[in-house]
Amino acid sequence: MMLLPSIVAVVFTASLLPSVRAWGFPYGSQKVRGVNLGGWLVLEPWITPSIFDNTGNAGIVDEWTFGLYQDRTTALNTLTNHWNTWITESDFAAIAAAGLNHVRLPIGYWAFEVSPGEPYIQGQLPYLQNAVTWAQNHGLKLIVDLHGAPGSQNGFDNSGQKMPYPYVLDSVITWQSNGTNVARTDNIIKTIAGMFKDSSSVVVAIAPLNEPAGFDGGSMMSVVTQYWDDSYGNIRYPYGTSQQSNTIVLLHDAFQPPSYWGGFMSPPNYQGVMMDTHVYQMFSQGGVSQSQSQHIQTACSETSTLQGFTLWPVVGEWTPAMTDCAKYLNGRGVGARYDGSYPGSTYVGSCSGLTGSASTFSSTFKTSLRQMWEAQVIAFERGGQGWLMWTWKAENADEWSYQAGLANGWIPQNPTSYQYPTICG
Repeated sequence: MMLLPSIVAVVFTASLLPSVRAWGFPYGSQKVRGVNLGGWLVLEPWITPSIFDNTGNAGIVDEWTFGLYQDRTTALNTLTNHWNTWITESDFAAIAAAGLNHVRLPIGYWAFEVSPGEPYIQGQLPYLQNAVTWAQNHGLKLIVDLHGAPGSQNGFDNSGQKMPYPYVLDSVITWQSNGTNVARTDNIIKTIAGMFKDSSSVVVAIAPLNEPAGFDGGSMMSVVTQYWDDSYGNIRYPYGTSQQSNTIVLLHDAFQPPSYWGGFMSPPNYQGVMMDTHVYQMFSQGGVSQSQSQHIQTACSETSTLQGFTLWPVVGEWTPAMTDCAKYLNGRGVGARYDGSYPGSTYVGSCSGLTGSASTFSSTFKTSLRQMWEAQVIAFERGGQGWLMWTWKAENADEWSYQAGLANGWIPQNPTSYQYPTICG
């Protein structure tokens, strides 16, 4: 990944998101500070393991199999109860009270349309509308993020369809290889853009696809770049005329370095485009093997990485957790690299006391979480437009939870209150 000197920061000027349009948030003059509402309208086994364990079926590993391998009435009842209880208006109130200004809401394509043979269960859209109302009530800005596309864009369980282990990319990741899949996704983005075209003071941005698998090579990236261009038209021109919306288009970097995106969809031909990048340090053997000081150094180096983007970057997912110890984090029934239970991994240490309830965390571990939280926030705000932590809450992985971090002291009640203000020098 190309690291550029900090002087590159001067390249970012107001011309990138010109003031002639009434963006719903003063990007460029205020930092994005936010959190994701993970595991609500798109299931993830590690966020709500009980929902999966309670099925009694080990083959239910994602939302696709959740609808496929059990009685549909049972599945619908479980999901409806989950939608009604996992996130409520009180969560939005708490997020605002914590000094945050954005929420990012993942939603799957199946909330909008399901084709014959697809086992997904619908009913999410009223909750999306609730989220917009609650965000408005509490002064929060909402990013609607299409997290799963037809055919799966990455084979992760958070796309709705998890690819089996050992991974054979093209066995599950078929979004890019089927023109119908892409056309369906285009139409869903048109639907979302139409829903919120006059609500840009609340729904400030639409992210047209979460984490497309750029690691699958050129065949994926050629489709992604064309899809990004089409999404710009679909989001910015939802009226069927030359009139533009004031909605930001938030593109994911598809796991490509800043150099790949140099000059892509930049002004003056494009306006109101930002780049979403996700920063995790635990999804590789080298990552989980780092010491605390190495993790901090890696986090701080993100400042210069972010400064390499020509579009304004926001870190749309990251966490103070530095291990993959959380139950089902790598998939239901899959172990962790950290303790060597993940296939092909090498033991680093015991996961005991590093995941689960904060009541089991030592003061030393809580301090390390605080340091990792601060190092990343500082680096992301210096290098980019801000951040949205993953995720607001989790059933049994407090090290990943903003809510638990607030309650247990490793996340400050004011996100600008640092205990380690010089941690990145």
